[in-house]
Amino acid sequence: MTVNPSGWRPSTPATEQGQTGTVTGNRGLMLEEPLLFEIGSIDQTGVDFTDLALLTSRLGGLERSAPIGLAGLSEPETVRHYTRLSRQNYAIDLGLFPLGSCTMKHNPRLNEKVARLPGFADIHPLQPVDTVQGALELIDLVGHWLITLTGMHSVAMSPKAGAHGELCGLLAIRAALEARGDARQVVLVPESAHGTNPATAAFAGYRVENIPANAAGRVDRDALKARLGPDVAALMITNPNTCGLFEPDMIAISEAVHAAGALVYCDGANFNAIVGKVRPGDLGIDAMHINLHKTFSTPHGGGGPGSGPVVLSAALTPFAPLPFIEKAGDRFELVEEETAGEHHGRSFGRMVAFHGQMGMFTRAAAYMLSHGADGLRQVAEDAVLNANYVLRSLADVLDAPFAGSGPCMHEAIFSDRGFADGFSTIELAKALIDEGFHPMTMYFPLVVHGAMLVEPTETESKAALDQFIAAMRAIAERAKAGDPALKAAPIFAPRRRLDETLAARQPILTYREPDPAQAAK
Repeated sequence: MTVNPSGWRPSTPATEQGQTGTVTGNRGLMLEEPLLFEIGSIDQTGVDFTDLALLTSRLGGLERSAPIGLAGLSEPETVRHYTRLSRQNYAIDLGLFPLGSCTMKHNPRLNEKVARLPGFADIHPLQPVDTVQGALELIDLVGHWLITLTGMHSVAMSPKAGAHGELCGLLAIRAALEARGDARQVVLVPESAHGTNPATAAFAGYRVENIPANAAGRVDRDALKARLGPDVAALMITNPNTCGLFEPDMIAISEAVHAAGALVYCDGANFNAIVGKVRPGDLGIDAMHINLHKTFSTPHGGGGPGSGPVVLSAALTPFAPLPFIEKAGDRFELVEEETAGEHHGRSFGRMVAFHGQMGMFTRAAAYMLSHGADGLRQVAEDAVLNANYVLRSLADVLDAPFAGSGPCMHEAIFSDRGFADGFSTIELAKALIDEGFHPMTMYFPLVVHGAMLVEPTETESKAALDQFIAAMRAIAERAKAGDPALKAAPIFAPRRRLDETLAARQPILTYREPDPAQAAK
């Protein structure tokens, strides 16, 4: 066993350090897996070339002139390596995934089956439009559902993720302001908004100013009104917000922003709590992205690319990005730069090379059609019910700063207030790993000290919630009592706790042979 070169604690549990009783260090089906460089060698390859000279001649002088330093592995070694690593990962298919503001709901297998139909899975974005009419109709169908559910005027389907959608909305807002000769420099972002909002506004070239939250965890309306002025381009608000609360004054907030000549962007990442119940368009929203990989159950992260369509008000529709789909008689056409003409000549441009994430559109369409309007309404109701069940089941052992602000929406927020000295959120989160759960969102939002943000979603049963609640209660009691064993958690995971600060500030991103002297310590 070696130590990490950066000086972290030994990454192998003590029970594996010569105490497992096995020669390999494996414990049953918990397999100890080395790095690729420790399996293979840089002086070998997993592929045989029968005629290397012929291969080199076909490279036209572009062949390598020096070794690249990558380990060579056979196909079985490669497959086994990644399969073994996958067994050490947590996934939504293993259990409740309580990440707040992430909506880690079950991904229905029906959606996967539909997405793999050849007519959707095997098409190419450069095919003639005549050969992909079905695909264009499906994209149009998803767009129609999104417009209907949000009460907005139009939708841009091409953005490929939530933050990408945020940028799309801000670019449309900037184009609209510039079209009326009104260049503005500031975007206001409440403290209860998603963390990507200020980053997106800054990336778009705006100066970001925060608006504080009030004692109830909602936007301070007086502070907002006091800051509105001729330099403010937009308010980027998250509703429901990251304190898990709905903004009941949303209409009044929108009216104040519009009266100041600005526009309202709403982060729709938490739309799962209100889908089928509230139409953001009725609240005065001008632009809002929708995470298909949250509300509409398409896979997160490594399970597939995201998708962040943006619904727009009538004021912003003329400035929407290209391309978009337009129905002409019984045909669907792609409106591109060459065909935009005067009827869409004010578009701010493109967000992507092509048309968005076809696989995600297909999965979202299957989800929408299988649930129907009444089913989507129940999604929101059950998601809110589950979150409130978690909130009320833990409020007597964990500090819930906004428990008095009324029912929460999609997620419940707790703090580490009341823990023993020297104990904080990180101890509870690491101990959750030993209990078989992925930790919740930690230390966010910043308006709550030691925040723990839990979003159970509607797809979890009461039995699953009860098991999670029991684990949280037990760990919380230990943290309040100052149980020193929590400082060592996780104990049963494949790796022990690392120095996360050092890992973030001095990451080692390339492999190097360990120093023999250091490895011997």
